[in-house]
Amino acid sequence: MGVSGSGKTTVGELLAARLGVPFTEGDELHPAANVATMRAGTPLTDADRWPWLDIAGARLAAVGGVLSCSALARRYRDRLRALVPGVCFAHLDVPRAELERRLAARRGHFMPASLLASQLAALEPLRPDERGWTVPAAGAPDELAAHIADLLIRPAPGEHRPV
Repeated sequence: MGVSGSGKTTVGELLAARLGVPFTEGDELHPAANVATMRAGTPLTDADRWPWLDIAGARLAAVGGVLSCSALARRYRDRLRALVPGVCFAHLDVPRAELERRLAARRGHFMPASLLASQLAALEPLRPDERGWTVPAAGAPDELAAHIADLLIRPAPGEHRPV
């Protein structure tokens, strides 16, 4: 999970390969109307997000593995947890300046850099009662995937700890 440009797709693909599980790109599950809204530079509303989260949660429940999904707010993560009990989140935490640099260099994605501020405003970090970790994600993607894989193997059930 994380804002646009945090590395969800890159790290998620590497993590899934490391774990030998399927990878689902959450951005590919957005209804066309959501893509058009974001492409126009307008942030999604909760009403826009609910169907997308339901699709993403249903896909994860059906195939398992790793899902890249912003899941910025607790209520969105709660929705995913309702569909996929036991889901674990890795919040890829990247400094704003680095996010801005990444988004300025990114080509061909429907999410414009102008929406970063709204995503950062909507971001609710993982709470202690949520299963997952906040992972500083400015490092090499393969190292981040290895680190997250290690966290998935070692924690006690329900453990949450920043790393």
